[in-house]
Amino acid sequence: MLSGSPLHSGSFVVTNRSVLAIAVPMTLAYLTTPMLGLVDTAVVGQFGDAALLGGLAAGALIFDVVFTSFNFLRSGTTGLVAQAFGRGDALEEQAVFWRAVLIAVIAGIVLAALAPLVAIAGQKFMGAEPRVSEAMGVYIRIRLLAAPFSLINYAILGYVLGRGEGGLGLVLQLVLNGINIALCFLLGLKLGWGVAGVAWATVSGEFLAMLLGLAVVIRRFRAAPPLPRHRLLDMTAFLRMLSLNRDIMIRSFSLLAAFALFTRQGAQFGTVTLAANAVLMNFFLVAGYFLDGFATEQLAGRAVGARAAAPFRQAVRLTLFWGFGLAGAATLVMLCGGANLVALVTTSEDVRSVADIYLPWAAFTALSGVLAFQMDGVFIGATWSRDMRNMMLLSFLVFAAALLTLAPAFGNNGLWAALHVFLLVRGFSLLTILRLKVRTAF
Repeated sequence: MLSGSPLHSGSFVVTNRSVLAIAVPMTLAYLTTPMLGLVDTAVVGQFGDAALLGGLAAGALIFDVVFTSFNFLRSGTTGLVAQAFGRGDALEEQAVFWRAVLIAVIAGIVLAALAPLVAIAGQKFMGAEPRVSEAMGVYIRIRLLAAPFSLINYAILGYVLGRGEGGLGLVLQLVLNGINIALCFLLGLKLGWGVAGVAWATVSGEFLAMLLGLAVVIRRFRAAPPLPRHRLLDMTAFLRMLSLNRDIMIRSFSLLAAFALFTRQGAQFGTVTLAANAVLMNFFLVAGYFLDGFATEQLAGRAVGARAAAPFRQAVRLTLFWGFGLAGAATLVMLCGGANLVALVTTSEDVRSVADIYLPWAAFTALSGVLAFQMDGVFIGATWSRDMRNMMLLSFLVFAAALLTLAPAFGNNGLWAALHVFLLVRGFSLLTILRLKVRTAF
């Protein structure tokens, strides 16, 4: 609960303490996701085969392209639940959750059924060497079986974050990724299953975490007033959610398309460069999730729901302050200790030497991306999805132009420079729009 405020509706006070009360546990929770990616990479990296490492990277990318396109089930749910929380509308909080679960079940079954086609499409898109393509296909076919469980977990986490319950979110993410990491070592390394073991570990972790999350949420709902069926099936609310989800899906797909182009271009520089970039991108994702765990979504959404302008502005200021501070710390950690982390992740001397060359580019992505991550949280919480979508499309076009210009001229250095351009354009374009939105929102 935010200090100096009632539990639900009305004006409330945003302080450093209230920001950190949500941000600290959720930052830790979010960090478990890229840490899982690092563990996956480290497990496969112990085989000393750049092709396997490249196949895992390519397979994880294709998986992320598919699943991050459905990230609206977390972020959209967070924004809508936070606004209902700000209004004190407990029934709408329940309704938002169950609408998201319904979408998750349908979409998840479809994705699991389409796994072979997704694998084939991914292999053709990447155009990597045969052994890389083979490893990628194995990973995608197995991991997509977890689609229904993963998407339901998105909805559960979105509901929890919308209510500002960072501690519960941390517990759920620790269970999910803790099981995943333990099974990753067991199946992938100890039993020698390699890429297939990493994928099966993910399926198991998602399923068990889903069971726990549903048990917690359903138990809570049983203690609350029952949700009328007409409230759940409110077409106006459903259409609003679908519109919000459509815009967030386009935004998320554009983001992953940029990462896909980055990875594909890295593949054109050779398997070793592809593997080195994959290791470094995990460091970027760790920094990104570290910054993404701040309370911006919940506080911005709650302020919009309560029509409280002062808390909204204060939330933006404080989360930006803390975001830049942590981004600077993350950059220093990667600059000072990145080479040792690379050595932990892979035993391949070739991959290590190439990754060390481009480590500074990865280290500074935390600083160039902090404004983009923070602005995303503001716009998601406020459900200003159309503006977020439009600025993402603009940023993607600028990134594509930078990629076509810089990569041929400067090689992998140009590729990383284009990524920084993308992050900066995202942040500053949304900041410009924010000033206009605040004038009319309250």
